[in-house]
Formats: sequence, C-alpha cells, structure tokens
Amino acid sequence: MNITVYCGAADGKDPDFITRARELGAWMAEHGHRLIYGAGNAGMMGAVSDALIEGGGEAIGVTPQFFVLAEETRSDLSEVVIADDMSTRRNWMIDHGDAFIALPGGMGTLDEITEVMTYKRLGLLGKVNKPVMIYNVNGYYDRFFDFLDDMRAEEFCRQYDRDFVLEVTCIEDIEKALEDAGAIDEERTSKYD
Repeated sequence: MNITVYCGAADGKDPDFITRARELGAWMAEHGHRLIYGAGNAGMMGAVSDALIEGGGEAIGVTPQFFVLAEETRSDLSEVVIADDMSTRRNWMIDHGDAFIALPGGMGTLDEITEVMTYKRLGLLGKVNKPVMIYNVNGYYDRFFDFLDDMRAEEFCRQYDRDFVLEVTCIEDIEKALEDAGAIDEERTSKYD
C-alpha cells in the first residue's frame, strides 16, 4: 500500500515526535508499505524516511524544483518526483496515496492534510475508502480535533465529514484504520452520490 505521510521538516519540541516518526517508518518497512512524502532529509521527514530506508522499505519523495536546488532532498530514495510547484506536488501525493497520515508538523503539514480532507469531503478520492489519519502524538492535535468538532456543532460540516478524519495515537490505531482501506466507502456512496 502507498501511504502518504505529511510531517514537519523540523524535529519539534517533544522528543516523542521523532520517536513516533521513526516507529512509523520502521513499521511501514516491516509491512511492505511504500512511503510517499515530501522528500526531505531533516526533522520529522528525515526521521520517518531514515527508519523506513534502514528497514529496507521503499520511499518516493515528491518535491518542487526549488527544494532540490536548495539541497533539501534526500539522495537515497527509491524514486524522486520533481514537481513544477507546490500545487503539483500536493496533487501527485494525493493521486498516488492509498492512505494519508499527518504526523506533527507546521503550516505545510496542515495545508496538505486539510487538502486531503477537502478532497475526501467532495468525493474526489473516489468511492474506495482511503483513510485520512491524524497522528495525535501526546495531544499535539487536540485543538485541531476540537476545532473540527466546533465546525460540526456550527453545522459547517456533516457528521460523516467529521467522522472520516481519524485520530490515531499508536501503530495499532493505524493498522485498524487500514483494515478497511480499499473497500467501497458505503457511507459516502449511500449518502453523497
């Protein structure tokens, strides 16, 4: 399975962020999942890709040309896709992902995962279930989930739209979310066709 992972190019303040990123990369390699990510070699991106590559896994990095010129792209990836711009990069990562996970990160991470959420909301990911997961390490995304709940309470989204954004806090949660990946999303099919 291709798992698109969004995360920061910085380590973050909490050491558990890097620990969990490495844990995710190692688990992906062990289970034969291919990483699609932003091709970075530092911070959370470096941690998840380091562990995956060390475990013998495949990683596809997707990066705009200006990051290549700035030498912020790993050179030891299975494949590097050079995008013309950030929009093309995001679209490629969405188009080729079977599941999506946001680890802790900053504005870029938030931009990327909310675009995936919008695609799923509009049915642009298709009728096949492609899980959208927020890896809530040590409560990092608590306020994000509170905001989603507020959006639902204020009737700016439907319950389905809120429910498909899955909070995961460990590898076991991710495994559970992936169990239904690839099945027809019956709820979306029945309510939104």
